[in-house]
Amino acid sequence: MRICLIASSQFPIREPFAGGLEAHTHATARTLKSRGHDVTLFAAEGSDPALGARSLVPERFTGTECGRRDVSAAPEEWMRQHHAYLGLMLQLAESRDFDVIHNNSIHHLPVAMSSLLKTPMVTTLHTPPTPWLESAVEYSSPRTVFVAVSSATARAWGSVAEASVITNGVDTDQWFPLPGTQRSGAAVWTGRLVPEKAPHLAIDAARRAGVPIILAGPVMDPGYYQAQIAPRLGEDAIYRGHLDHRELHELVASASAAVVSSQWDEPYGLVAAEAMSCGTPVAATPRGGLVEIVGPAGGVLARDDSENALAAAILNALKLPRERVRRYALGALSLNRMVSEYEQLYRALSPVSAAAQDRAGAA
Repeated sequence: MRICLIASSQFPIREPFAGGLEAHTHATARTLKSRGHDVTLFAAEGSDPALGARSLVPERFTGTECGRRDVSAAPEEWMRQHHAYLGLMLQLAESRDFDVIHNNSIHHLPVAMSSLLKTPMVTTLHTPPTPWLESAVEYSSPRTVFVAVSSATARAWGSVAEASVITNGVDTDQWFPLPGTQRSGAAVWTGRLVPEKAPHLAIDAARRAGVPIILAGPVMDPGYYQAQIAPRLGEDAIYRGHLDHRELHELVASASAAVVSSQWDEPYGLVAAEAMSCGTPVAATPRGGLVEIVGPAGGVLARDDSENALAAAILNALKLPRERVRRYALGALSLNRMVSEYEQLYRALSPVSAAAQDRAGAA
């Protein structure tokens, strides 16, 4: 099929990934291409050349001096992203180059302008409802189909948009177990270092459990890092920085457990799935999609968001057989399963292309 994949214009789709959304987009594009689909990715400048991405910012928007003096003027970076998606949607409105458009961004314009499209569009809901996206749904095309990354996310959107569920997946060939001799006794925390992910809670809980912990990920909130993370670091709590995939895989796969300390309702919980794919058991707070993917076979949910509860979950997670954790991930959390479900949806939305593909396969 000819698939248009719309990514975020904020961060490039390349390693080291800024977050789960970028990792998800990269894996989806790579897997669809490997299955023979013609994928055109629109993404931020500097994305992985192997994906053949087209820039989402063909012309940078710069407001006039008079416009910038307006007291209601939006930040220039916000306007540049707005300009990028506006230009893309106007371009796609005139295009017949695709069988399906998959909107994997979290920007409001692809949804709000979908009624201009001649091509069916799938929009994946990666976040809880936001005012901009809620408003955009009111103007979405009847040909726009919404997909949530977890049942929790689908329920959160229930009063705004009806969404089916295709849970996220991870590449179980890239996230795999290491031999036991390469494992360390330390737990691991990975992700964006921001207040809602609460790495400070992970440090405190691991320390209470008597388990050393290593943190990795981008510092997206320097003020939070300096106030809450840096003072907690020491011999039993180390920050390794923003790692590429090879380094991150080695860290996660060698850890005794992965700690997911989110203080907001995670739409899915990609870092938990990555850890379980490595056979690393997860201890997590019971928030959002984490409740659905961190089950008895792969990890332990804390009874609440407290330090004591998370510390107890860490100690219980250490007891889980790693082979069983890996088997669970292979069956429930794989990228191949996720992409196959998206393929089925694409074909249902574009039956002419699906029939042509079936004829080509028979020939």
